Amino acid sequence: MAHPAGGAWRKAPAALADQFSASLAELPGAALRQMFGYPAAFANGHMFTGLHQDRWVIRLPDAARSELAGAGAIPFEPMPGRPMREYLVLPESLVNDPDALRPWLERALAHVASLPPKEARR
Repeated sequence: MAHPAGGAWRKAPAALADQFSASLAELPGAALRQMFGYPAAFANGHMFTGLHQDRWVIRLPDAARSELAGAGAIPFEPMPGRPMREYLVLPESLVNDPDALRPWLERALAHVASLPPKEARR
């Protein structure tokens, strides 16, 4: 899979993809589908979490992003110098702790559920 800058994106590791699916299967209101070939979760038409290569990203409102950044999350840049506003890369400590991860997924889901529904593309 190539990205617009011309390099190749790596496929998400199978274990991470399995963990992602298992974590989201237990989250009511999450719709799973692919985004740029990676597993992603949507609500209200908006993506709130997904995988990109070997990273798990999450979309949060400002205050929650600041809080999560304090716990080691970094801004998500799918291409160098191109950060995606509202998205962070989850630190491995959260990815590896399902009990600590779930509240963040719930917060991300609640955030996008509070947004106006995204219109479907034609």
